[in-house]
Amino acid sequence: MQIGDILDRGAIAARASAPSKRQALTAVADIAARNFGIDVAVILEALSEREAAGSTGVGYGVAVPHARLPGLDRMRGVFVRLDQPVEFESVDEQPVDLIFALFAPPNASSEHLRALARVSRMLRQGDLREHLRNARTPDAIHALLVQDQPSAAA
Repeated sequence: MQIGDILDRGAIAARASAPSKRQALTAVADIAARNFGIDVAVILEALSEREAAGSTGVGYGVAVPHARLPGLDRMRGVFVRLDQPVEFESVDEQPVDLIFALFAPPNASSEHLRALARVSRMLRQGDLREHLRNARTPDAIHALLVQDQPSAAA
């Protein structure tokens, strides 16, 4: 699974304003609804249910919210960079400004887990996070995310 297979350029927001976690998830849901043709309320509810089970803030200012959505036939992604970091109840207690949301069809199995692992590994790379924070356009962000990233040192 390659990032380019799940993340379309139109599903990237280079700048979004959201003063709270709920509004950040709403921004993600809005982009997903436009790109996937699924009702925004359905997407927001799925994301909110997952967050209620535990925060998807993975640290370093990054969150990887994820949900299964009826109506999808393959894995899809949405990337949002927030203007200002928001409290996200992250594992490192740091606010989040980079959000890479993943959406899977209801019957997705290990593909969903592989995608989560790949995105999480990729966004642990400090240099990539810095480049994403400095990128000015959705095309620039897309190029950064789809390039082959070297493995992070363990």
